[in-house]
Amino acid sequence: MRVVIAGGHGKIALITEGLLSRRGDSVAGFIRNPAHTGDVEQAGAEAVVLDLEQASVEEVASQLTGADAVVFAAGAGPGSGAARKETVDRDAAILLADAAQAAGVRRYVMISSMGADAEAPDDAGDPVFVAYLRAKGAADDNVRSRTGLDSTIVRPGHLTNDPGTGRVTIASQTGRGDIPREDVAAVLLAVLDTPATAGQTFEVVSGDTEIAEAVTTSSRE
Repeated sequence: MRVVIAGGHGKIALITEGLLSRRGDSVAGFIRNPAHTGDVEQAGAEAVVLDLEQASVEEVASQLTGADAVVFAAGAGPGSGAARKETVDRDAAILLADAAQAAGVRRYVMISSMGADAEAPDDAGDPVFVAYLRAKGAADDNVRSRTGLDSTIVRPGHLTNDPGTGRVTIASQTGRGDIPREDVAAVLLAVLDTPATAGQTFEVVSGDTEIAEAVTTSSRE
């Protein structure tokens, strides 16, 4: 399988790249900063320098030739303002969907956010966080609405750097909870391996069910 990950230097992305490469899959990571090339390559992925805030659909599509799936793992990150929530968390995710369709790549996996909602109320948090929830929600809505994409929207709980447990709870609504980034990456891998998760949006937090079983069970619901 050939997988291209947008936001290839993110913590979850690097773990996912390692999981894919170690089992023999081909993986590339889009990065904005050339200085991150070594980290991506060390994870076993091909580093592609491409700024999704500046690139055209055609430029992105040209890097997706031969891909079986794309994963959107990019984000404006802490400290960024509301404007970049829109240009990265919303617009870049939509750009990747446009490019995937242009390149004939149907499988799209999105790392979203618990609480993502294009119409999140003003009292959902501080203004920048509200902008983030709205941007993620709008991107999710756009990707889900496309008949030409087999998309899965993964909404993890509060992310930690604890070692993964390999066990999670997956549901349309799980309630608040923590989850190690290692387990989110393992969930992404299981989603990529489970085509029946296409069309699903689910939340995931730490739990008692083995990841493969949790993803398979969710695909039947």
